[in-house]
Amino acid sequence: MKNTIKKIIAAMLCMAFALCIAACDNTDNNTDKPVTSDGELAFSDAVHSDNDELIVPNVMALKGPTGMGMAYLMDNRGEGEYNISLTTAPEDVVSSIVAGSTDIAAVPINLAATLYNKLEGDLQMLAVNTLGVLYVLENGDSIESIEDLAGKKIYATGQASTPEYILNYILEENGLDDVEVEYIADHSELATLMAEGKADIGMLPEPNVTATMAKNKDLRIALNLTEEWEKVSDAQLAQGCIVARRDFVEENPELIETFMSDYEKSVAFVNEDEEAPELIAKYEIIAKAALAKKAIPNCNIVFITGEDMQETADGMFEVLFEANKKSVGGKIPGDDFYYPTAEKADK
Repeated sequence: MKNTIKKIIAAMLCMAFALCIAACDNTDNNTDKPVTSDGELAFSDAVHSDNDELIVPNVMALKGPTGMGMAYLMDNRGEGEYNISLTTAPEDVVSSIVAGSTDIAAVPINLAATLYNKLEGDLQMLAVNTLGVLYVLENGDSIESIEDLAGKKIYATGQASTPEYILNYILEENGLDDVEVEYIADHSELATLMAEGKADIGMLPEPNVTATMAKNKDLRIALNLTEEWEKVSDAQLAQGCIVARRDFVEENPELIETFMSDYEKSVAFVNEDEEAPELIAKYEIIAKAALAKKAIPNCNIVFITGEDMQETADGMFEVLFEANKKSVGGKIPGDDFYYPTAEKADK
């Protein structure tokens, strides 16, 4: 089993490591250790009662926007009970799902497709939880529309992963073939260049956008790439989702329904409650409450399920598949990937 896990992680590591950049980055990682809902820095095993009636699912999420929707549940405010762990490393999620130690996870959307294919269908998507989080920042005021990028140089992060494919798709659909894109290794390096005025135009995800703008008052958001995507695509731009092991879903239908209800409330809480930034910082999903408060409106935290989820995800997968088949694990997931399955929905 260990060899199988290692092989899967090795095959996915390059892609999965970069996936953290767009939908799950934290600008100030105080720790790379997972954080549980009681504040302890440790992973927990699922809890079962002696008569097997009590099941507390293990839930894992990446820090940043992908995990922000968990804040309410991490504070034990849902109807159900959950062991929630956070990590900055997508490979942690991969290994724990493959090993069966994580039941539910919040992950970048193409990592979900890759896992589904690697596990031969033993995974289901419960909801799309994060739409676009990418923005083009400018030191100046020359960029007012996507067409204004023509002939210019833009710095970006996320080469050979979802952010690159999103940017390329938008540029191609707008006929912009003369934009020079220089990729920087990580967010912090590009954020520093932008903050110090050494890069005029750069593409970054939230919450890096908010953190970088706080360091340089001359920076502004020139383009919202979610809006630009919607101008050229019939599908919504989606970057994060909730998945669960298929066997866990099938064995615990009532628990899954409770989780879905709780998570929907948690998303509403994050988007609407003034206490949300404090909880997000408390559990180190994002390091600082002030940063979380400013970033939340740009993080597009959502709860999209059923047919709308499938339509959104399929549209995204088609673009990614066209850009690089490996980005979704070689093929677009089938209808059985989506919860509830088409068969269940028809009953």
